[in-house]
Amino acid sequence: MKVLFIGGSGIISSACTQLAVDKGIQLYHLNRGKSSGIRPVPDQVIQIEADVRNFEKTAKALEGYSFDVVADWISFVPEHLENNLKLFKGKAKQYIFISSASAYQTPPQKLPVTEDTPLENPFWEYSRNKIACEEFLKKESAGYGMSYTIVRPSHTYDKTLLPFDEGYTVVDRMLNGMPVVVPGDGTSIWTLTHHRDFAKGLVGLLNNPKAMNEIFHITSDEWLTWNQIYTLVGQAFGVEPRLVHVPSEIIASYVGKLGDGLLGDKAHSMIFDNSKIKSVVPGFQCTISFSEGVNEIAAWYNCNNASKEIDQELDRIFDLLIEKMISIYNH
Repeated sequence: MKVLFIGGSGIISSACTQLAVDKGIQLYHLNRGKSSGIRPVPDQVIQIEADVRNFEKTAKALEGYSFDVVADWISFVPEHLENNLKLFKGKAKQYIFISSASAYQTPPQKLPVTEDTPLENPFWEYSRNKIACEEFLKKESAGYGMSYTIVRPSHTYDKTLLPFDEGYTVVDRMLNGMPVVVPGDGTSIWTLTHHRDFAKGLVGLLNNPKAMNEIFHITSDEWLTWNQIYTLVGQAFGVEPRLVHVPSEIIASYVGKLGDGLLGDKAHSMIFDNSKIKSVVPGFQCTISFSEGVNEIAAWYNCNNASKEIDQELDRIFDLLIEKMISIYNH
């Protein structure tokens, strides 16, 4: 089987790359050939170096190639997809588009979410663009001679990714005995998926006849509250965190860069019915709990000082929010 990943060295795609080559798949990467070195690309991967947004140069780089599957990790608007479908016309049988579970109705009217849950996110442009990409692909892929498969990851992580958009700033506060801001009351339910678990589902869809012109989400079946997530992170770093709850709307009003991802995703309980991916990829099961995965995160941060970036402005705003909430509590 010949498979090409557009991208391939990101948080999610790196685990899929490793599992694909472990299974003997002839894997190609199409990207600019630049890597941070955090996630080394296996030697077995064949590199095609080109910027996929540059149609002419990429078309030339792809001359003479054909693939069973193309998996697209880096399209975010329909124009990206249109460019790519033109590039791979006559060169691929299956086109896998990596969408996002944040495209689902937010907040959801019914849980657990299935692949038939309506797509609607009034809070986050990123999600609305992914929805538009899905609609474009479903409508246009056949005209380019390809079957589509749409995959919607939810919150998927590796050892480098803390589960907070605020990153290591939160951990630094924990380690220094300072309280940390938790959105809402901390009881909303969230789903975290380790990238090696996600890879089992994605690789199982490659060239799979049952995946053609179908849509799947791939997530863990472990459900955690945000209070549990913050506590598990603190414990992995050797501390018991002090949690202060702040309404998500207030956080968004003070920290605009967090607002879309918070109100459009993390502020709402989100759990998934994974029956469909399990029926198409026999044996698919997520086996890495977050309590295990977060220890990988802590180990990586503890031995990599370059990753410990503190957002001083965000730190200051956290102090302000906490002071306001404590004042409210005391009255």
